[in-house]
Amino acid sequence: MFPGASEYGVDIAVDDAAVEELRQVSPNDVDAPSALTFSRNVFIPLTTACRYTCTYCTYFDPPGQASLLSLEEIREICQRGADAGCTEALFTFGDDPDERYTEIHAKLEEWGHDSIHSYLREACEVALEEGLLPHANPGDQTREQMATVADVNASMGVMLETTAEVGAHAGPRRKVPGQRLRTLKNAGELDIAFTTGILVGIGENWRDRAESLLAIRELHERYDHIQEVIIQPVVDNERWSDGSPDLATMRQVTAMARVALPEEVSVQVPPNLAPAKDLIDCGVDDLGGVSPVTDDHINPDYKWPALRELEEIAASAALPLGERLPVYERFLPPALRTDGFDGQVADGAGSGGSDGSRDWISPTIRDALAADDSAGERYRAVLQDETATAPR
Repeated sequence: MFPGASEYGVDIAVDDAAVEELRQVSPNDVDAPSALTFSRNVFIPLTTACRYTCTYCTYFDPPGQASLLSLEEIREICQRGADAGCTEALFTFGDDPDERYTEIHAKLEEWGHDSIHSYLREACEVALEEGLLPHANPGDQTREQMATVADVNASMGVMLETTAEVGAHAGPRRKVPGQRLRTLKNAGELDIAFTTGILVGIGENWRDRAESLLAIRELHERYDHIQEVIIQPVVDNERWSDGSPDLATMRQVTAMARVALPEEVSVQVPPNLAPAKDLIDCGVDDLGGVSPVTDDHINPDYKWPALRELEEIAASAALPLGERLPVYERFLPPALRTDGFDGQVADGAGSGGSDGSRDWISPTIRDALAADDSAGERYRAVLQDETATAPR
């Protein structure tokens, strides 16, 4: 049982033999993918307030300095993204601001909100109005918080980071693995297509890495809801100077992820943080969300690659590169999947739940994908491109 798991109602454990077997995996044990995909997005840092103070993170600002984007600012970012051909609005912010962030809470109250999640919902509605599909990554969430915003998101996510207790999470408001695992479980119970991942180099050991990947697999086997797993190295920044994992470590961890996860779950590396060219043959098939409009506000010192750089990564591996939506096609109901789709359909993905199937995509998102407008046409064009390269 992982630290805090029972406290947060997560009944999960991994087999010691499976852990040891996964630790022995090497890049020679995996095949290269048949194609690479990416999502074109805008990065929207809703607030830089966070109840945690992780020692590797430059994203959060202390009380009195944290920002909160207005709906007008969000709308302007989304408009620029839609004009640039983006399909995804990636909402990120620190986990629920605690009582120290009095200015953030006062501003939310002034704008008619009693929580950051109710404000996130309104922000997602703005993104949809401007022709982008929301993908919210708001950190640890209770089931009630997640349900508040699920129907206005095409998919959601949170980094598991690690199932181990590490010094980088130290402090009076430290992250607890059980909370993160609970968030992944909540997403599965609510039928939300979900993105997660692990951080490499924050003090975890090889057993921790194997356990983290196997914990993700176990939750996915229960709910069939994980669409991609990110293998992200910690990188030096103004708060972290303990170095990044070397290439050999990244290659082995990436291969472990590919072996641990079923075929329908993508293995992703962020090309602005990881040496993507040197990891493709370890089973990477997705390069994540890349923005032609906004910075990576979590890692501001590491710029997104341009589209031509993604094309160069794909060309170096002799692979086609295709754009995808923030929700993978396997979660869509039959009416929205393309004729050429031949991937594994998510468990119960049918006609919106009316026939006993699982309602992975809400009516709001289905309507946006099917809309007879420029945004709907853009979404469907991306689906066609995705099917031509790497169907999901």
